[in-house]
Amino acid sequence: MIIKKNEALRITIARKKLWEPSQDWIKNAEVTRFIEFVNKEYGQNLRGGKDLYKWSVEKIPDFWEAMWKFVDIIASKPYDKVVEDLNVFPGTKWFPGAKLNFAENMLKFRDEQLAFVFQGETKVFKKMTYAELNKVVARLAKSLRENGVKIGDRIVSYIPNLIETPTAMLAATSIGAIWASCGAELQPSAVIDRFGQIEPKVLFTVDGYYYRDKIFDIRENIKAVVEAIPSIEKVIIVSYISDGKADVSDIPKTVNWEDFISKDGDPKLDFEQLPFDHPVYVMFSSGTTGKPKCMVQSAGGVLINHLKELILSTDLKRNDVINYITAPSWMMA
Repeated sequence: MIIKKNEALRITIARKKLWEPSQDWIKNAEVTRFIEFVNKEYGQNLRGGKDLYKWSVEKIPDFWEAMWKFVDIIASKPYDKVVEDLNVFPGTKWFPGAKLNFAENMLKFRDEQLAFVFQGETKVFKKMTYAELNKVVARLAKSLRENGVKIGDRIVSYIPNLIETPTAMLAATSIGAIWASCGAELQPSAVIDRFGQIEPKVLFTVDGYYYRDKIFDIRENIKAVVEAIPSIEKVIIVSYISDGKADVSDIPKTVNWEDFISKDGDPKLDFEQLPFDHPVYVMFSSGTTGKPKCMVQSAGGVLINHLKELILSTDLKRNDVINYITAPSWMMA
């Protein structure tokens, strides 16, 4: 066989390792802890990633049960079984009988460790601890309940990645409401095409955003969205580009974040206990082949799968910092 010079070079490059974890890294990796957990709890003798993968696809119920236990999912009612029938796809039920709340699992820590670090293009720097986050979510959830938000209502956001964005999502999902989001960079027609399909009750938004040292005021866009979607009963606007509270006098049904959030400093945060497959997110396709399609994600499914990806695949530990460079119009995993 004759191998040309450039083909031989490609073969050599393909075989060269770009990075290899140290023995200490391997020893302390979350996936190593998980393998040790599986070996002990399920009587296995897994020796690495390939063994784990083989076991996970051959013993699917055992794998997901192990994940549930390993990440210590909070549930008020245990599941009756891991999965009803693996031969039914799509359509089978996972963890039937379980009752849990997505936000409760996200807010399991209430200490002084940082939950969010925000660095805006304007050089604004903010941070929030888990203790602070729990209090703000509780205050916001109380206000949402007082405004009639209940299980199954849709709450949406037309907003950049501010700290208020995931805070509002957690408040909504603590009640059992369903969350959907669009980035502030989308034009009104794109937002209406998406949110108009799911009839949201509440809209979280922002006066504008910064991009490449330019200010983009989106209040006229918000007005167009609100006027086009009659189901929206309340609009909560975060002041980002304004000095002080944003002027929202021209936008119907709108109130500033500071005026909406409960003045109660530390209200009780009640988490609605819901089935594993209760909807938590509505995501949208890109819209390149017609109107964007709605894709409903279950609370339990998002919770356990993201924990699996972040802990096992990403080796994320609690004292690590993770950053995604993306807008809320997209899902990153």
